[in-house]
Amino acid sequence: MAKKDQESYRCPSCGYRSPKWMGFCPACHEAPEGLIPEETPGGRAERYVRDGAGRVPDSSRALSISDVSVGAIPRTSTGLSEFDRVLGGGIVPGSFILLGGDPGIGKSTLVLQMVSHLAREKTVLIVCGEESPEQIRMRFDRLEASKAKNPARLFLLAETDLSLVLSEAARLSPDLLIVDSIQTVFLPEWTQSAGSVIQLRETAATLLEFAKRARVSTLVIGHVTKDGTIAGPRVLEHLVDTVLYLEGDRGQPLRVLRTAKNRFGPTQEVGLFEMEESGLSEVSNPSAFFLEGREAGRPGSVVICGMEGSRPLLVELQALAAPTALPMPRRVSQGVNSNRLSLLTAVLVRRIGLDLSGMDLYLNVVGGVDFEETALDLGISLAIVSNVREMILPSEWVVVGEVGLAGEVRRVPGLHERMVEASRLGFAHMIGPPLPSGKSRPVPRGLSYHPVTDVRSALGFLEKSAGRKESGR
Repeated sequence: MAKKDQESYRCPSCGYRSPKWMGFCPACHEAPEGLIPEETPGGRAERYVRDGAGRVPDSSRALSISDVSVGAIPRTSTGLSEFDRVLGGGIVPGSFILLGGDPGIGKSTLVLQMVSHLAREKTVLIVCGEESPEQIRMRFDRLEASKAKNPARLFLLAETDLSLVLSEAARLSPDLLIVDSIQTVFLPEWTQSAGSVIQLRETAATLLEFAKRARVSTLVIGHVTKDGTIAGPRVLEHLVDTVLYLEGDRGQPLRVLRTAKNRFGPTQEVGLFEMEESGLSEVSNPSAFFLEGREAGRPGSVVICGMEGSRPLLVELQALAAPTALPMPRRVSQGVNSNRLSLLTAVLVRRIGLDLSGMDLYLNVVGGVDFEETALDLGISLAIVSNVREMILPSEWVVVGEVGLAGEVRRVPGLHERMVEASRLGFAHMIGPPLPSGKSRPVPRGLSYHPVTDVRSALGFLEKSAGRKESGR
């Protein structure tokens, strides 16, 4: 006799599965009724194979890859070039977009500014789950977004029952549906409260099905929790087509819109905005924005070129070495990985004999931008040496390059794009790794490129052009 398929049980709150029944859920402890029985995956598959044989509709049959036609993806511009940049050129019809960020960082403000442009030609429906329509209208007027030619095509719906929301969306047939926020809507057939794991999963899946079936572009807003995830566990990111994060320090005007996932464009792309009284304004020239107010002729200051997505950014990097009486000197960095700072400190001590004993090191990327890449290593190393030795680096120089444990300078991706950006901003010299032989593109006009093989040769090369002076402090 064939062995009977083993029955399984599932938690209605978090989806936890168990091969046996319990009076509670050991994963979330939020199911007093215990786990509920569900049909085993093997049983479902066997039933589908048995009942569906020979009755598969044409739309469900497999296709040869040679029979699949691919055309240009239609896109709708948001009216904000920085927003279009992170989306890969605009909003794709029927796409499902998740916009996350800390509460109060400016997500709703950014969305209102975006729909003010779209409402000129498209119908937009905003589901007001957190704010009343009156509050949104007051913000709309404060942002001067009501100057749109036809604001009557922008609709507000104060409803959190998703079944009613989708009924109204089906009647209105909008081009863009916005849910602010996903933590506030719920499906009445589930008894859990809005914002719970099961409600988030089911409401997102229902919205995704509606977006694909009705070809309605859908954007949902989700708050980031203390552990840095959207809406608690990452139950939404695998469902949506695009995941965007709006980041920034509330004490700084800079806001960075970053792409973490995009099925219709590149990932790790960024858009830059500046928070002003009238809302978020696009930063069209980021390098000039970050270098504004820079004072040349100070030890420890160097201009580096980092990459955010496909965009090169010129920023000022500052290093400060201060004597300390602590047995273990501090290594503090802002905008750069602290582990990278510790690694480069060891390289400087070992390879060029820099005495950093009894000195705290502080590193700061001016402007509040964070970099993860290793192409800033050479700039960090030169900034530290500059401050320790009171050496003023030339102000018209840009530094780029990765530093290995042996002190060698290694190649970095996007070197030509960094040269073009440095030349565009008027910098005359760039120091970096050796150019690849045979396939390197020409250096932009007006820029002199100086290749170096290791940190010691980079220091010797710069000392010929740099002057030494006392800091006066």
